[in-house]
Amino acid sequence: MTPGPKNLITDVPGLLVGNAQDDALKSGATVLTSDSPFMASVHVMGGAPGTRETDLLAADKSVDRVDALVLSGGSAFGLDACAGVSDSLYARRRGFQVGRAIVPIVPGAILFDLLNGGAKDWDDNPYRALGRRAFESASDQFDLGSSGAGTGALTAMHKGGLGSASLVLDNGVTVGALVAANPLGSVTTPGDRHFWAAPFEIDREFGGRGTDPATGLGRQVISRKVQVMHPAEPDKTNTTIAIVATDAALTKSQCQRVAVAAHDGISRAIVPAHTPGDGDLVFGVSTGAREIRSTGPELGMIGHAASICLARAIARAVYLATPAEGDLLPCWSQQDGAAAADLGSV
Repeated sequence: MTPGPKNLITDVPGLLVGNAQDDALKSGATVLTSDSPFMASVHVMGGAPGTRETDLLAADKSVDRVDALVLSGGSAFGLDACAGVSDSLYARRRGFQVGRAIVPIVPGAILFDLLNGGAKDWDDNPYRALGRRAFESASDQFDLGSSGAGTGALTAMHKGGLGSASLVLDNGVTVGALVAANPLGSVTTPGDRHFWAAPFEIDREFGGRGTDPATGLGRQVISRKVQVMHPAEPDKTNTTIAIVATDAALTKSQCQRVAVAAHDGISRAIVPAHTPGDGDLVFGVSTGAREIRSTGPELGMIGHAASICLARAIARAVYLATPAEGDLLPCWSQQDGAAAADLGSV
């Protein structure tokens, strides 16, 4: 397995991603879409998810294809980003046909970034407009780090962000991941230099620092985020939301199985993960462009690749985050001169 040419989820042919953010707000939205509807399902392992229309993605529900998926900041307010995407789709007469009516299907998930130092004193909810802008900017190239839904994200020790990664399997199937990383846990080991996901890094994509040589890791949980945001209620300000996608032709239940497997990528990249206060959620997507011969071993390999892509995408999100005025936490690249120099290897 090797990364696709862009090392982005848009290496899956036909998929497009758009970002929109407000730097004063320290928040934004990210949209995954395509020129035609695609199969999607979802799996939630965090204890505090915020979602829209995810019930539709269960295997027994009648709608099996969606027009777009949304990842957004803003907590419950951010779910309005889905409405903005629906507005744009409706204007293009795209959506689920019910007689003469057209209903765009736009599930979404949000992360909590309301206490990150941004200006949240709006009169009108800004996320509908952010969702529309993100959809209208959708392309096969998009920014990572402090962009889109990852603009105001924070991890335990550093700024979080938006990340993506891809792999092309030996049989030609492409798998990719897109994530907004805002977890309770840390993405780096104690000392802040090494990423938990380091064993899965490819071509120095997040600095090439390698694995931490220490042993006995994970027993002490320290969080700058808790100290600066909400010490009394540290379990209410988090979430990692992600999309994994493939061009392999999968059913809705198989998309869910890939999403389940991809959660391993969260636990490989974030410690601790899947806590009661995280809304950890993964959408599984299939464009259906490539038939697979065996539903067993090949489906298992797609899930495995999705978990590796997601672990790498989480580390890239933190690695590529950039500083901004009013930040509550430092970026990984700010910890020393060598780390900043590493950014030239992206």
